[in-house]
Amino acid sequence: MRPAPNAVVQYYDTHPINEEQILGALAQRGLDLAHITEEHLKEHDQDHFGGLEANDILIAKAGIQPHHRVLDVCSGMGGPARYLAHRIGCRVVGLDLTESRLRSAERLTAMAKLTPLVSFKLGNALDMPFEDESFDVVIAQEAWCHIPRKENLIAQCTRVLKPGGTMVFTDILRTDRISRPELDRLGQEMTFSDLGSLTRYPSLLLESGNDIVMVEDLGALWAEILVERLAMYRSLKASTARKFGEERHREWDRYYSFFVGMYTEGKLGGGRFVARKR
Repeated sequence: MRPAPNAVVQYYDTHPINEEQILGALAQRGLDLAHITEEHLKEHDQDHFGGLEANDILIAKAGIQPHHRVLDVCSGMGGPARYLAHRIGCRVVGLDLTESRLRSAERLTAMAKLTPLVSFKLGNALDMPFEDESFDVVIAQEAWCHIPRKENLIAQCTRVLKPGGTMVFTDILRTDRISRPELDRLGQEMTFSDLGSLTRYPSLLLESGNDIVMVEDLGALWAEILVERLAMYRSLKASTARKFGEERHREWDRYYSFFVGMYTEGKLGGGRFVARKR
């Protein structure tokens, strides 16, 4: 069963990593929130697997240059978008469905004084509010697991890419070991929808007019990373319970524990995909 879009929005509206939590972590370091820079923010706002190192790999694989215009699909609170703009000097547009995350992204970006380079647009990745061939690079990190109709998603990403442009993304993937009831539970609890695979994404990319540059299996690496992330989320118990209530913390712990177990049992995987539009 596919989760409705509003279920995905609610999932991120009550996420343990949020603007209040990030600002609290900065304040605990004794930093003046009126003078926050990207160098401060980047240590706390990277809500994806692998953190800053994953961003650096993405930049290298995509060959992102200062003159490029980059689209971050499902940009969340904008951590990777700010990092790219700060490190490379490129322009980045973030697209996200969840208004609370997008408004947080705008505020954090303004704090880091990166608004001239980074902007955000509220919208659906299956119906992107952008002109054809308007971006040099399209990126995403572990977000497309929430999006149904992967063929439409890849077609939209391809549409907004310039000819010769590059698409680089990582995503949570299914393996042939996972059962239908387990997929249904992930759909209900983690709002995962229509999970891709190491073979399905390349097929969709080719069908949409892209050439495959690279496919990398990240399943074993992510199994290790996710055990650490579960411990990190548990360390946020006080802030999560304070903001969203004890029950939400208990739910999150139960849901994420099951999710991590799917990795340690080899039932979920991960992949990095690099493609170039013909």
